[in-house]
Amino acid sequence: MELWYTEKQTENHGITTKITETLHSEKSEFQQIDIIQTKQFGRMLVLDGMVMTTDVDEFVYHEMIAHVALNTHPNPKKVLVVGGGDGGAIREIVKHESVEQAVLAEIDGRVIEACKTHFPNIAKELSGNPRVSVQVMDGVKHIHENKGAYDVIMVDSTEPVGPAVGLFEKGFYQGIYDALKPDGIMVAQTESPWFNRDLIKRVFRDLKSIFPITRLYTVSIPTYPSGLWSFTIASKQYDPLEVDPDTIKDLDTKYYSPELHHAVFKLPKFVQELTRD
Repeated sequence: MELWYTEKQTENHGITTKITETLHSEKSEFQQIDIIQTKQFGRMLVLDGMVMTTDVDEFVYHEMIAHVALNTHPNPKKVLVVGGGDGGAIREIVKHESVEQAVLAEIDGRVIEACKTHFPNIAKELSGNPRVSVQVMDGVKHIHENKGAYDVIMVDSTEPVGPAVGLFEKGFYQGIYDALKPDGIMVAQTESPWFNRDLIKRVFRDLKSIFPITRLYTVSIPTYPSGLWSFTIASKQYDPLEVDPDTIKDLDTKYYSPELHHAVFKLPKFVQELTRD
């Protein structure tokens, strides 16, 4: 008998993939955590029925949430990841020699532990790296307790349901602004331009009302709804479009590159429209 997993991505659309076994399944205090073995994408992390990451395509998301902002800031020393319990963003952050401390604020410690066991390549920097601080706590609370502390803050959240709802609200973004240093930068995953247009428009508008520089960029992630995914970067001082590609060092990446740094901001017209008032 063939086994298939289907994520219902909208009321009218889903993605399905053949699986061989369930490696881990538990109900944590915050969400349902499942790790399944798929034929096409290797191991897959699913939270509350939504695909979060896979062995095969994880590098796209983790590289692109991290390196655009970190290469826009001229000297990032202290970096925060809100969410991101799989550890992939942290893995990419510590590739930057200037970073002295990378802090993970993840509300669900069970996600961290499950990923350490089943995704060792993604979570490899969560244990034993003196530059990494793992804090199992509410990221919103951490933001409000650390005013002016960070050079870069990354919001590596699940979809805007359940424990992640507050990570898409204007008050949270204002809290991030306050937690950043005077020349700080933030970046957040902001869902699919095909299925989440209203959310992208609202987030972009909210960030633009707080930060002087706000940009939207897109990447290709096959296991995410529609395959086209967006990130929104907001900066107090530095513009990602003004970065000289010749200054970007080789960071042993698979997706991100100096040439791509600028290219991802070239948006299709229907996506450009989401950034206009």
